[in-house]
Amino acid sequence: MNHRRNISSGAKWEETVGYSRAVRVGPHVWVAGTTAVSGAGDIVGEGDAYAQAAFIFRKIAMALEQAGASLRDVVRTRMYITRLEDEAAIGQAHFEAVGDVRPAATMIQVSALVDPRLLVEIEVDACVGTP
Repeated sequence: MNHRRNISSGAKWEETVGYSRAVRVGPHVWVAGTTAVSGAGDIVGEGDAYAQAAFIFRKIAMALEQAGASLRDVVRTRMYITRLEDEAAIGQAHFEAVGDVRPAATMIQVSALVDPRLLVEIEVDACVGTP
């Protein structure tokens, strides 16, 4: 049976906005848009797009692990960036995290994220057990 499993990271917004860090149904896992905000609510890597993206992929890896998956199961990534000049740095962090898996990927420039110090937000979809 394919039951739904919600994964929480404990972020304050999960309760107030009403979302989960990740959701697993059957072999599929969807990880919500993830930013470089620590568990204490601090911005990680302020001003440094690479540092933010690398932190985000570590945070995503933890959510996937809680869902019984890993970065090796990622089939799709979406990266929302606020400064086009950061695409290479964010792309490097993406490559380091999932480059050998080669997921379908999208990078989109947006005008802003929820906090102006955030330079990138990333979401991923995974399918557990994919070769």
